[in-house]
Order: sequence, then structure tokens, then C-alpha cells
Amino acid sequence: MSQTYQATGINLKGMPLGEHDRSLTILTPEYGLIRAVAGGARKYQSRLRGRSELFVVNELLLVKGRSSLHRLTQAETLYTYPKLTQSLGKLAISQYLAEIVLCFALSEQPQEELFTLLREHLHRIENCSPNPTAETLFSLLNQGIFHLLSLAGIAPQVYNCCLTQLPPDRDRAGFSYQAGGIISQGTETVNHSLNAVELNLLQQLSQATLPANFSGEIQHLQSIEKLLRNYTEYHFHYSIRAASLVDSLLHQPCRLGEVTT
Repeated sequence: MSQTYQATGINLKGMPLGEHDRSLTILTPEYGLIRAVAGGARKYQSRLRGRSELFVVNELLLVKGRSSLHRLTQAETLYTYPKLTQSLGKLAISQYLAEIVLCFALSEQPQEELFTLLREHLHRIENCSPNPTAETLFSLLNQGIFHLLSLAGIAPQVYNCCLTQLPPDRDRAGFSYQAGGIISQGTETVNHSLNAVELNLLQQLSQATLPANFSGEIQHLQSIEKLLRNYTEYHFHYSIRAASLVDSLLHQPCRLGEVTT
């Protein structure tokens, strides 16, 4: 990587730095995760102000610093996701997926597949109903989590028992974080018991797109999210902060379509 270089990146995290600057964590297909300082980005008239917002995709010009923090000198916006910020529910699940990406994305290594996968799921979230139901949001979130875990190489085994390699009794299936997925009841400590509906929903998440008949009661979809959340946190040793926002929105479903400010 030269001292000055170009990259395409999507902003996954931003924090105030000093009086006027902003530090950004950016996922790029060319160089993986980049941490950069956007000088003056918090000034009202700064050209970097809008370009440093969450989930904005930019063509970037950066200068490599002596530390791991690089300096963002120019940014030209290629794409934004305006509909994500018009709904609390959409924004919450998008931030949830971004946190998972930050758990395993690498720096100074190409991350093209991860970059493409994240953007694909952000497009799906953005283009769902303007006033999405909790069921829709949890369906999109659950599949996004599963696909990211697959890319990270730690997707849970969902068709056969991890220990016997045989299909479990659909009415007596369990899930073990330690074993790596589905287990038959009685074979090992079960972290989560699954009913037939939840097992069926979990198995469908590995597909490229959700089946047209993919549906479930909200309690089943929430149960799958909690299972995948705990599994993700167990393997990455990281607590997903956006999950608390998802929890609060679930208990106040009327707020899911609210416009954010």
C-alpha cells in the first residue's frame, strides 16, 4: 500500500475525534478494514460531513499514517441507503449486521466477498416495506446473520446432529453453541431447545434468498435471533450492542416504522 492510495469503502462506524474531526471504520473490498480520520468532518460546511455518515459508500483518497489510523483527504459518494435511516427497525438491524462484520473483517487484506455480501443484505433491508413488520425485520436479520457466519466459516450445522451426523427428531432437537449447531436431545448439554417450526425456519436461512413461504410467528423468529445472537457472541467473544435496540423495538412494534431524526 502506497502512502497515498484510493479505495472504495462503506462506513460501518464513526466516532467524534477532537473538536471537529471524526474517526471512521470503513470496509473496503481492496484493503479490508481501514480506520481513518476525516479531518473537519464535523464542521457544518465540511464536504466530508455527509460523506462520513453511517452506511455511505464512497470513492476514497487516503494517506497512510504512521499508526493504524490513516487520513481521509477526499471522498466522492457513490451510493447511500436513505431508506435505512427512515425507519428505526431497518437502521437497528443494519447496525446489528455491521457489528458482526466488524467482528471478523480483516485489515490490509482484500475483503471483496464480505463487502459484496453486506451491501446485498443492506439492499434487501432498504427495499423491504416502508413500514416493515417485526416479522419481516427479524426474517431479514436472521438470514443476514446466518450468511455472515457462513462467510466467516462458523455457520452452525442445521440439518444433522453435530455429534451423530444423523437428522434429529424434529420434535426433540436442541442447539449447542459448543458443538456448533443442531444436536439430538440427550446427546450433550443443550443451550437452546427447538420446536419443529423453529428448526424449519433455521434450516431455511442457509438459502440464497428466503423462500416465498418463509413465515413464522414473531416468538419463533425472535427465538431464532436470540439463538444466533448467543452463538455469534460465543464464537466471537463479543456482545452485540445493537441487539439491545432490536429488543426494545420488538417490545414496541409500533415504533418499527418511525422516521429517525
